[in-house]
Amino acid sequence: MATLFRVLLILILSDSLVSTRGLGVGINYGQIANNLPSPSRVAYLLQSLNISKVKLYDADPNVLTAFGNSNVEFVVGLGNEYLQKMTDPNQAQTWIQQHVLPYIFQTKITCITVGNEVLTGNDTQLMSYLLPAMQTVYGALGDLGLRKDVYVTTAHSTGILGNSFPPSAGVFRQDLAEYIQSILNFHSQTDSPFLINAYPFFAYKDNPGQVSLDYVLFQPNPGTTDPITNLKYDNMLYAQIDAVYSAIKAMGHTNIQVTVSETGWPSKGDPSEVGATLENARLYNSNLLSRVQQNQGTPAKLSVPIEVYVFALFNEDLKPGPSSERNYGLYYPDGTPVYDIGLQGFLPRMDYAASNRNLKIHHLDGNWVEKTMRPLKFLKFLSQSFGGEILR
Repeated sequence: MATLFRVLLILILSDSLVSTRGLGVGINYGQIANNLPSPSRVAYLLQSLNISKVKLYDADPNVLTAFGNSNVEFVVGLGNEYLQKMTDPNQAQTWIQQHVLPYIFQTKITCITVGNEVLTGNDTQLMSYLLPAMQTVYGALGDLGLRKDVYVTTAHSTGILGNSFPPSAGVFRQDLAEYIQSILNFHSQTDSPFLINAYPFFAYKDNPGQVSLDYVLFQPNPGTTDPITNLKYDNMLYAQIDAVYSAIKAMGHTNIQVTVSETGWPSKGDPSEVGATLENARLYNSNLLSRVQQNQGTPAKLSVPIEVYVFALFNEDLKPGPSSERNYGLYYPDGTPVYDIGLQGFLPRMDYAASNRNLKIHHLDGNWVEKTMRPLKFLKFLSQSFGGEILR
């Protein structure tokens, strides 16, 4: 009976989530791990959290299928390894036909990111492919009648800034100016956002003696004042965003929105990674979530609510690099929160497809039986079925 009640609660909650307002914050759903739950279970988790925006680093068909007929909007990604190919119109169109068209009528794919942090790498050849690839993908979307539904952009690190303080004096690096100017022209022409991956954690880790921890964690602090505009900043993320807006304006554009495509804080790190603690991660993400829910704008853009994708949904155990890289998740792969930031979600111990209410029940004989039915009918099925183990 307890199991039946838990299933009933899950099903009722999932149906009620359709009409509930989203949190406003997006989430990065990375999959560099060997222990993550199935996409259908993740779909349930994110709907229970009321998260309506998800960013992928690829266009995983299993994920896009699992979220069919949900209210979740997806950003799908073309990795840096695709850039040269995407300068070919035929290959760009083929990729969209294979990775976007089969899913877009059931799953809300709203954006394609072409490359990630290309301009702060060392591959100048790759940099030269970036804008042509973006333009070609955009053109292919138009040829397929999807230009009004899906926008094209790319994500940058804050390393593209040559100066970030004070925020009003923000400028892009001079050696990247020719690339960025053309990319900004593209964004202006296509009405697409400029994506930035912003991590105050790195600034604190590199200079813990000079950077205030409270300032980077959105905690009460004296803040800093921009001597040019006299605007006061009480956190580093907002200062970074406004520095990007200033850099964009310095290149002649005032109509391009800045979106934070990644931000987060690791809950664990190597001994040299100062500040990578569970409590700091909890404070950063809970305070950030509170700001987003208040529809706050930055000091220089008060009327424009910040748009943020938190990094990341899960800890990813196969990510290379320092320990922090494997510990940005809000959740462990088993669905347990890494820390409490006030989100109430659940990861069901069964596979569930949002598109057609497919429920896979594991029987004690070791076999899976798939049933497609509405929640109340499914509950009746449960009451008549012996030997069913719904939560594993």
